[in-house]
Amino acid sequence: MALARPGLKRASGAEPPSRQRALALPVAAGVCALALAAYLVGVILRHPGQMLDWYDLEVYNHAGLIARSSPRRLYTWQLYPGIKFTYTPFAALVFAGCSLLPWAVLRWLMTVTSLAALGVTLWLTVGALGWRGRQRAALLAGVAAASLWTEPVQRALHLGQVELLLMALIAWDMGQPDRRWWKGAGVGVAAGIKLIPLVFIGYLVLAGKLRQAVAVTAAFLGTIVIGFAFLPHTSAKYWLTGYFVHPGNVGAVRSLLNQSLLGLVARGMGSVRHATPVWLAVAVLIGLLGLAAAAVLDRAGRTVAGWLTCALVGLLCSPISWDQHWVWVAPAIALLADTALRARGTARWAWWGLAVAVAALLGAWGSLPLGEVHPLPGSLRELSWNSFVEVGLGLLAVAIGAAWRVRRHGRMPAL
Repeated sequence: MALARPGLKRASGAEPPSRQRALALPVAAGVCALALAAYLVGVILRHPGQMLDWYDLEVYNHAGLIARSSPRRLYTWQLYPGIKFTYTPFAALVFAGCSLLPWAVLRWLMTVTSLAALGVTLWLTVGALGWRGRQRAALLAGVAAASLWTEPVQRALHLGQVELLLMALIAWDMGQPDRRWWKGAGVGVAAGIKLIPLVFIGYLVLAGKLRQAVAVTAAFLGTIVIGFAFLPHTSAKYWLTGYFVHPGNVGAVRSLLNQSLLGLVARGMGSVRHATPVWLAVAVLIGLLGLAAAAVLDRAGRTVAGWLTCALVGLLCSPISWDQHWVWVAPAIALLADTALRARGTARWAWWGLAVAVAALLGAWGSLPLGEVHPLPGSLRELSWNSFVEVGLGLLAVAIGAAWRVRRHGRMPAL
């Protein structure tokens, strides 16, 4: 399938045949419809709870009920042993509003809204990459079909997680023109719910977008003020006792589902305590290199590559990055597909190969990681334990390499 990037001369120097352009949208739309239909059939036919069980959404809902009725219990309450509410007091207020809905309505509303958020994120990403009209819709449909059947997206839908909604909010915010004074506020609100988007402040500062960095900071501080205004005791416990800096409050750091650098190092060393100093050193190094690369790409006009690289840094360096947090694979596939369509010769196939490899390695082939369900020998098993981290490090290496070539050549070479 060949698509011309609107407004740009094709890298190959020739327009694709009009027949190919005409077929692109119906073919991509058909593939997307089949992917969605297969998902819906799975939801209907598979054992209840296998495709959707809204486990995390149940935690959100109970936290919202507690925030409304007995807020002092918010961070001591447990849904099940070890399963606590770990988000911010501001998030609890948001979930308190959601808890006003009947549970049967809330869970299906969350699923439909999350699916829509995936589409919105891809629509915004593809538009920011320069695609318009039928070609934009065709690329969106093709990437959506692949993204829907990745493990992170499937898990986010399965658990009723907020990740897809927060990703859409951040993508929308980052896609706003720089002249808008409030650009960055959306990222700040997202950080007020889950702290990891604060990594965007460093990216924006290095990219020279100080006003946007201030907007992120101001919006984030605003969420803290709102939390203290409505839940003062709970906010004091969360922010003033160091509750939010302990990864173990979120879950088992060494769990195979924690696909972060800390999880990788802790599994390798067999101890979170011994792994923490190593992780801090590695995370600082990767964080600095990754954010610098993101800033260079942004300054070179590759804004989508810039904020996606920043999101990738957040996933790798966060102490906890559950598999569902990696929903950023969806816009990453869109970026790789766009790069492939603009490349020429063997570089085009290399980029397509990378896009397919990312979609396949993070595909919904079963429970994460492969070694947990399908026993693998020795080193293969260990590789499967950290598959998301390995993909993330590979993509970060590509981003750093692209940024280095921009600094060296003053432009973005094909590959």
